[in-house]
Amino acid sequence: RLDAVEELKDSLFVRTSLRRALRDVQDIARLGTRITLGLANPRELLALKQSLSALPEISSQLALLRSQLLVESFETWDQAEDLYDLIERAIRPDAPLSLRDGNIIQEGYAPEIDELRKASKEGKEWIAALEGRERERTGIESLKVRYNQVFGYYIEITKANLARVPPDYIRKQTLVNAERFTTAELQELEEQVIGADVKLLASEQEAFTALRSRLATETHRLDRMATVLALVDVLASLAEASALYRYAKPTVTDGGGITIREGRHPVVERLCHDSVFVPNDTTLDLGTERLLIMTGPNMAGKSTYLRQVALIVLMAQVGSFVPATEAHIGLADRIFTRVGASDNLAGGQSTFMVEMVETANILRNATQRSLLLLDEIGRGTSTYDGLSLAWAIAEYIHDCTKLGARTLFATHYHEMTQLESQRIGIRNYRVAVQECDGDIVFLRKIIAGKADRSYGIHVAKLAGLPQEVVGRAQAVLSQLERPEASPTVSASDPPRQSAQTLPQPHPLIEEVKQIDLFSITPLDALNRLAELQRMARTDPNEKSGNQ
Repeated sequence: RLDAVEELKDSLFVRTSLRRALRDVQDIARLGTRITLGLANPRELLALKQSLSALPEISSQLALLRSQLLVESFETWDQAEDLYDLIERAIRPDAPLSLRDGNIIQEGYAPEIDELRKASKEGKEWIAALEGRERERTGIESLKVRYNQVFGYYIEITKANLARVPPDYIRKQTLVNAERFTTAELQELEEQVIGADVKLLASEQEAFTALRSRLATETHRLDRMATVLALVDVLASLAEASALYRYAKPTVTDGGGITIREGRHPVVERLCHDSVFVPNDTTLDLGTERLLIMTGPNMAGKSTYLRQVALIVLMAQVGSFVPATEAHIGLADRIFTRVGASDNLAGGQSTFMVEMVETANILRNATQRSLLLLDEIGRGTSTYDGLSLAWAIAEYIHDCTKLGARTLFATHYHEMTQLESQRIGIRNYRVAVQECDGDIVFLRKIIAGKADRSYGIHVAKLAGLPQEVVGRAQAVLSQLERPEASPTVSASDPPRQSAQTLPQPHPLIEEVKQIDLFSITPLDALNRLAELQRMARTDPNEKSGNQ
């Protein structure tokens, strides 16, 4: 399949022609099923005819290709010209949706239908000419010949002209301003026309049913063509995506290694309209890079990276090019994920219970050839319980003889990075960040090493939490991080600065950051500067000697 995608990617004209022709192809498998069940209507047979009309162009383009998969598929190709010709001869191109509406069968397909249609047409033409003849005979210029489904054909004359009505007119209906009549001749012609219409409708329905039954005997051919067309559609679409989005041809092997160079998330990168997606490398094997512990700040991109690796492996194994510059993919028998957080209210399961159930399923069913993605295992319970479970799960995946699967394990439990020194197949990776003037910049780059903090309070600040909440959180964190910290925190404890937390932003700096230089007037700028000077002179931090 990869070779077929590559050939289509390199053959721009063939790929474009195939995709253009495939636009006319409807869901042939579904149409075949409805034909078999006797449910297909006239419009659906026309849709089948339209689909079959695209086959010659698709066939001519496939004949130009040489990849083994496409050549083998082309051996079962069926142009189905006889089915196309049958529908072309039988069904009018303007056929209605419902059989009850008639006007379905083409002229020349069934002689008896042509005769009935001719009789109906001639009768209606005679009735249409009746209006002119009766106006001339009676001298009533306002005389009209009309038809409705309740009373059939009738002659309508206004009240003012009733005195001029011929004696052979038979009263049919009285209205407020007019009378409706018929004649013996009109009644006879009406019976002939209506009889012909009834017979015509029945004959058309019978002919259509026979045609549908005839096509039902050939649906095995339609199913076979639907399979081939689906394959061509998939390959052409994969080739188009590869050409548009700079995907690379992966190498898929039976080995256990996964090596990805400059991998990208195929969906997220398309949504980065105002920014550039940062690619990342990945190395996994069954040896020293078996279980990668991923640490880093919230919002840094750990979960996206996990999903990215899984999608690249999946795309490679279905025969697609992948969003990377190079990829060597060792086959995975299954991809297991424990990502995200949700509860199961109907099943009475909490978020943590759902997490544990899914993790248990992974540990029971994964093999050494599986790919595991574990994101924030243990976050739904207390810190020590969660850390203990996450630690034990990582050890089990690494040590279990029947498991030892390639694993990406994202966590905020930084203590787990100690496993690298205790297990030969565990490696630490982190998402790089850069601190600048009390803020952090997410670099989205995966590098070797471990993170020392999660910057959760900074992310909360970015989310818009009140400054009072952020400041108090800094103070509580400072106390909790002291070696002698107790589990309780006093409400009166003053904020303290910790080497492990972001520095407290100075109020004056925050005020300066809020000034919009592009909209402030010179006078407003001078007034604002005077206010800042006054604040600086009365700053309690400056008086106490703090910076």
